[in-house]
Amino acid sequence: MVDITPMISSDRQVIDGYGEGQFCVSGRWWVGAVIVLPDRTLPWSVGPDVSALIVADFAEIVAAEPKVELLLLGTGPTMRFVPKALRQELRAAGIVVEFMDSRAVCRTYNILLAEGRRVAVAMLPV
Repeated sequence: MVDITPMISSDRQVIDGYGEGQFCVSGRWWVGAVIVLPDRTLPWSVGPDVSALIVADFAEIVAAEPKVELLLLGTGPTMRFVPKALRQELRAAGIVVEFMDSRAVCRTYNILLAEGRRVAVAMLPV
């Protein structure tokens, strides 16, 4: 297995790992849901029900500069669908949403970051 983290600028947030109910981002452990932008990580105050998510839950991502083009939405331990209306509202804000289980998000984010993509993560704990 190849370690891609050396290809990522040292000022970027890298997802180092995850455990039950927590994520390690750039060496710091975060308990619960998090938002990861290339330049910062934030706690994400949402419940575990993805069907209850609304566009306001993504305000930090929508407002991010430079503009996020792709949002990886980690739906927890299993992949769950998010409401179509939410995907449409985020798309109207210029953000494409890909949803998958949070473990897959952890792997995918670092690869896209290494490619220089304007990517963000919002993920529920595993």
